[in-house]
Amino acid sequence: MDPSSEEFPILCETCLGENPFVRMAKIPWGQACKICEKPFTCYRWRPGARARYKKTQLCRSCAKTKNVCQTCVLDLQYGLPVQVRDTALEQNEQEGMAVTQVNREYQQEVAQHSLDGDDANQSYHKFTRPSQLLQRLQRRAPYYKRNAPHICSFFVKGTCNRGKSCPFRHEMPNTGELAHQNIKDRYFGNNDPVAKKMLRLSKERSSPMVPPPDKTIRTLWVGGIDTKTGEMDVRHKFANFGELASVRVIGEKNCAFVTFSTRASAEAAASKLQTGLFINGSRCKLAWGKKQSSSKEAKGLGSAVASAPPGMKLPPGMSAPPGMGPTSVPPPPGMKKTYYPSMDPSNMGARFDNSHQEK
Repeated sequence: MDPSSEEFPILCETCLGENPFVRMAKIPWGQACKICEKPFTCYRWRPGARARYKKTQLCRSCAKTKNVCQTCVLDLQYGLPVQVRDTALEQNEQEGMAVTQVNREYQQEVAQHSLDGDDANQSYHKFTRPSQLLQRLQRRAPYYKRNAPHICSFFVKGTCNRGKSCPFRHEMPNTGELAHQNIKDRYFGNNDPVAKKMLRLSKERSSPMVPPPDKTIRTLWVGGIDTKTGEMDVRHKFANFGELASVRVIGEKNCAFVTFSTRASAEAAASKLQTGLFINGSRCKLAWGKKQSSSKEAKGLGSAVASAPPGMKLPPGMSAPPGMGPTSVPPPPGMKKTYYPSMDPSNMGARFDNSHQEK
């Protein structure tokens, strides 16, 4: 393809950055593609003020073949690694790459002609109804933390003297399975550590929810709801599984508590919505509620009775301490028996003279 005909690279929203007025440097035939090793037009830009400079790593043909971003090599539609997407779409066949340079050029020419003719012929555009795994794992908002600067190598050695003016991150590198990533493994979907971790966590979270042994628990906890979600939205989602006793939405904590009239209805809703719960377009979490401890309730009631001010009527069902009626006034100072710690002068470091008291 003629580099002068290219106007913009194929990028995801995360790599493009949150700044709508981004400036790019266009370098015709600037570098070789990491996959096909053919020279292509390279772009370089800075996504944000506190972000690192990024550039394209793949040519347009390789990016269109897999429907991925030219920089991060993640799927453009779901924001997932190729291995996770192919596993969810049940595409086991892998497109092989030619070994010799002549065969690579021929394969790229054939792919380029097919892609320029009709983009809808790509295999990834044939799936109009994605699986539940894609709906559960897809990223619905850009993740701009991925554009953060690289880690300062001098800080790791303990010799960086630039302080806050250093354009790199002053953090220690993470060591683990995610420390060894390869762009070819991510592109072809083979032995990608990020994809393996996502699939492992998805398998662990998709295990069936075990109902609590206490049969009196009929409440489900819903987390991750949007701030604009109201009680009627939650009721509409759970009303198909049975009669609802109460629905309480806590907007400050982005969660809700749904209580069913029967335990069977709660178990049916938990088993059906545990893998894919979406309310107003937001992916939500689901868990069983916990029963309040009776000891905490008794302790709270006791403290409420002991700290009740004089003259205040106690709630029905509560009994006042011995010698203290609900409407009685505390005894005056000077009596031998104290009822409150604040009435005891010895607790405040004073000496109380009780010689004037009648014996």
